Amino acid sequence: MKLPWAVSGATLVAALLLGGCQLINAAEEPTDLYTITPKSTFDADLPPVFWQLAVEVPAAAANLNTGHIAIAQSPTSSDYYSKTAWTDRAPLMVQTRIVDSFENSRKIVAVARESIGLRANYVLQPDLRNFEAMYFYGGTPIVHVRIVAKLVRMPDRQIIGVATFERCVRARADKVPKVVDAFDQALGSVMKRLVAWTLRAAPPKPPGEYDGYNIDKFRNPANAIIDSEDCPKGNDASMVPLTDE
Repeated sequence: MKLPWAVSGATLVAALLLGGCQLINAAEEPTDLYTITPKSTFDADLPPVFWQLAVEVPAAAANLNTGHIAIAQSPTSSDYYSKTAWTDRAPLMVQTRIVDSFENSRKIVAVARESIGLRANYVLQPDLRNFEAMYFYGGTPIVHVRIVAKLVRMPDRQIIGVATFERCVRARADKVPKVVDAFDQALGSVMKRLVAWTLRAAPPKPPGEYDGYNIDKFRNPANAIIDSEDCPKGNDASMVPLTDE
């Protein structure tokens, strides 16, 4: 008796081959890859420092911890552009560009990714809170970039500074290359301020083993830096600049 769910060997092989071909075709679908650039221009009064810095991979929610370019059709949804991607997972790409930006400042003795084991005087811990293109304000999409950063003194791992940097930029067209331009500008503005804050948050000389702390300065939440500009207020997005404005 032949059972209703049974298949012949030839049928099974054909099905497997068809499934394999579909997987291969899916893997071969063209994907446009995009990246972002580091910041290379800084204020002339940026102070030089004589300590070493390690930059951790930014923490990120699952929807941002991916190589896909994130979009939001509503404040409570998350999606991605099809057949496009970043050249790396977004947190890793942002980490690389932060390191590049510190190097471009020419104001720091040494900076590197935390993973290489640099004997650092300070560790920068970024948290990538927003890195998406918002579609729910009408018009072309608005790119929203927000990083919350902590500067940690080593080896005692004391947090000596906390800062939030947030920028929004509207793309000039609802096309992926134009949206990527807006990502580049918004993140560049955030990184410029992140680098400047980090270099000013600690004394220029490397910390000594017995250096004390100004508790009022470093441990008072009221002294946390919040640097947010150009992002929508409620339903009003009129203050968001277009790319390159």
